[in-house]
Amino acid sequence: MAADEEATGARAVSQEVSVRHLTRVGAKPSFLEYVAALFSYRHFVYFDAKASVQSSTTQDRLGSLWLILNPMLNGLTFFLIFGVLLQAGRGVENFIGYLIVGVFLFQMTNRAITTGARAVRSNLKVIQAFNFPRATLLFSINLRELLASVPVVLTMLVLILLFPPVEEISWLWFLIAPALLLQTAFNLGVGLILARVVARVNDIANFISFAMRLWMYASCVMFPIQLFDPYPAARIVIELNPLYQVLTIVRQSVLYNEVPSLESWVILAAWALGALAVGLVFFWKAEESYGRDE
Repeated sequence: MAADEEATGARAVSQEVSVRHLTRVGAKPSFLEYVAALFSYRHFVYFDAKASVQSSTTQDRLGSLWLILNPMLNGLTFFLIFGVLLQAGRGVENFIGYLIVGVFLFQMTNRAITTGARAVRSNLKVIQAFNFPRATLLFSINLRELLASVPVVLTMLVLILLFPPVEEISWLWFLIAPALLLQTAFNLGVGLILARVVARVNDIANFISFAMRLWMYASCVMFPIQLFDPYPAARIVIELNPLYQVLTIVRQSVLYNEVPSLESWVILAAWALGALAVGLVFFWKAEESYGRDE
């Protein structure tokens, strides 16, 4: 009897188990499965973005008013330097409106890309504790910026109506919406690329602020592109800049009552959709590495 029990125990210990149908915990899914997982987290992305907007300035006495005051104060600073001291606005129709559009909309990209680049590094504890598509962090950041831009854009339009020369309200103002959506898609794509790079080499994050400042000047935020007429090559590069095209589309629609050119829309859409596609694939390829000890 004892010998039979020992033989049964021996057979149980030596039993082989098939692992063909088991999946490794945290394994990277296929790209299509990853996109489907991102879609399934859409409610989390929305509520996280909404909560971030509401809590971003809770420690300040003026609260959410800083979302509007920051671009206004920056715009005033640039107006005093470039408009009054350097006279960079000479020859620009409605330079105050030109500057308001540039400063308000560029700050949206600046915040989205700067914050998105640090998304993995700043959420390491969450990434290590929970299993979820890491790209949702970037989607949440950019949706937050889009939601926060609503009162900012409304303030921008009010200021344009207050400062002379007063612009007429027209249906072209509705073109701001698709321009902002394409801008958000571009911001998301760039943020996805930088998030993976910064997750691997944190030093890159220190250069982003300098790159964004250079990008601001290359987007004609404070001065007209005509200043680059003596430098045709530089002007071509600026005209291919997606942020310059965002500002051009909004300025033409709001300030000058002109239908933006098809070329501007094509350049902006190509950058936005291309950056989003490349960024999503690039970020997904390193999905398993985020939060791992290096």
